[in-house]
Amino acid sequence: MTDDELLGEMLERASKRLAAYGYLLTGSQHAGEDLVQDAIVKVFVRRRRIPNAAAAEGYVRAAMRTLHLDGLRRDKRWRRLIPGQAVRDEQPDATERIHAADAVGRALGALSPRQRTAVVLRFYDDLTVADVAHEMGLATGTVKRYLSDALDRLAVEVGDDATFDVERVAVVETEGRS
Repeated sequence: MTDDELLGEMLERASKRLAAYGYLLTGSQHAGEDLVQDAIVKVFVRRRRIPNAAAAEGYVRAAMRTLHLDGLRRDKRWRRLIPGQAVRDEQPDATERIHAADAVGRALGALSPRQRTAVVLRFYDDLTVADVAHEMGLATGTVKRYLSDALDRLAVEVGDDATFDVERVAVVETEGRS
């Protein structure tokens, strides 16, 4: 199977799933679609032995996750280097208004980018907390804090209609540690 045939088959089978995954990661339909395109280019620009469309989708998902996390790190670095110069536009995009009826979409949009990324990696990609910490380049405790804060915020935003079947571990201080 040629790369063009493989790409065509993968897009036919998985384009909607990849677009949804991009939306979950970025919180924006347009940014999510751009992320999908960038990931496809990244995967298919190099000659690889990809056996089938399902494997190609996996490669593209991994590339999307990597590109998104790299973008978060780059944004953080720029905000640190130019603290008073760049003002981040916090206006909600049109996608949020279009999906106003979707309570979970609104709740995810209310989270910070790192909280949203941690939630998507943990619950959508079904990664362990340790794996999420590794992917995001953060300490496990930081990821637990992001997840805890995000789940609290989601519960408030979504309301009593949704139940979060999540195992919560209480954080307690131990004696003898500083």
